[in-house]
Amino acid sequence: MKLVSTRNSSLTASFVAAVQAGLAPDGGLYVQTEIPRFADVPDLLKLDFPTRSVEILHRLLGDELPRPVVEELTRSAFTFPAPLVKVDDRSSSLELFHGPTLAFKDFGARFLARVLALGAGGHRRTVLTATSGDTGAAVAQAFHGLPGVQVVVLYPAGRVSPLQERQFATCGGNVLALAVDGAFDDCQRLVKGAFEDAELVERLGLTSANSINIARLLAQSLYYFEAAAQADPGVPLTVCVPSGNFGNLYAGLLAKKMGAPIQTFVAATNANRVVPDYLDTGTYSPRPSVATLSNAMDVGAPSNWERIFALFGGDHDAMAAALRWGSCTDAETEATVVALDRGGYLADPHGAVAYCVLQANLHAGEQGIFLATAHPAKFLEALAPCLGRDIPLPKSLSDLLELPLLCEPLAANQTALKRRLS
Repeated sequence: MKLVSTRNSSLTASFVAAVQAGLAPDGGLYVQTEIPRFADVPDLLKLDFPTRSVEILHRLLGDELPRPVVEELTRSAFTFPAPLVKVDDRSSSLELFHGPTLAFKDFGARFLARVLALGAGGHRRTVLTATSGDTGAAVAQAFHGLPGVQVVVLYPAGRVSPLQERQFATCGGNVLALAVDGAFDDCQRLVKGAFEDAELVERLGLTSANSINIARLLAQSLYYFEAAAQADPGVPLTVCVPSGNFGNLYAGLLAKKMGAPIQTFVAATNANRVVPDYLDTGTYSPRPSVATLSNAMDVGAPSNWERIFALFGGDHDAMAAALRWGSCTDAETEATVVALDRGGYLADPHGAVAYCVLQANLHAGEQGIFLATAHPAKFLEALAPCLGRDIPLPKSLSDLLELPLLCEPLAANQTALKRRLS
């Protein structure tokens, strides 16, 4: 696999080198120069999820990593299912929250951790990541206790759910949680700024575990094949992706390019409508994010839109033709949670946004799938009031309530971050 920067195609890297670097030297994001299309997708879909994932990754990485290495990386990372659950006559939920931290980020973070371990070579490495909720938990769990690796998680103070915060801010050890006085966009800006400091990158061995890291996105592309494998054959498939930083949508578009039988993707956002507004008007205007019930999607300057832009060669009309889109207010999110619950399905706020937008974009004769990206119990403070009842906590979450928070406050400026990292 050959990768290039979205900003300069002359800046190339191998897969492992790109994973270790996180960002390209010019601040761009690494993307594949060629995306293969598999001719035997019907046969691939007959395989179980881990076996299919090994085969796809081997085809992508085989020139760089031997098949036994790919198999070990993949099977040790993907030890949990991604079931497709029927919600109504036309729609199903792809549940991506059955991993150790109960969120879809487990797929990418666990695979990334194993790839980084390949190239560690005894050198010190610092994994620096920004989170709007679930990334921090998945990354902290994947790297916690790993020798030679320091994990630094930046998150917007007061803007993640208390349980999400406890999943990464109670680890201690080699995991440092920094509560930033600002929004997620400030956290993301600080991470990007750190990677632009060549001296800091070299001294700390900085790498990223955000969805700017290509390893995470390759791992996430695999569960779109799993969705197609479980869907009704022969019925056009429309997949709705709750979107914040837009890495998950990019991963889906990669899967489609590789041959996953998905007819259409729907980009679903909350009140942070930067991408829907761009698709409506052709004008891309990042702006400060606003806080919503679906906090992991509260992004006003989505990093991975740069990758999607590059995938379509910057052609707005091509993007608008290939995608459907929409947004959902908090009031609509609450109403959707209640309606789904009455029908026997409990959704988290992000899944509710996706279901709501899917219903507005699902055409006759299609089957719809929406991504359920996190366990509903992680958002009990948001869900319990509108449902009028308590939500049982899985033991892995209830145990966290007994642990002290081990976070530190951080001003939202580059100097403060560099001082703390140093």
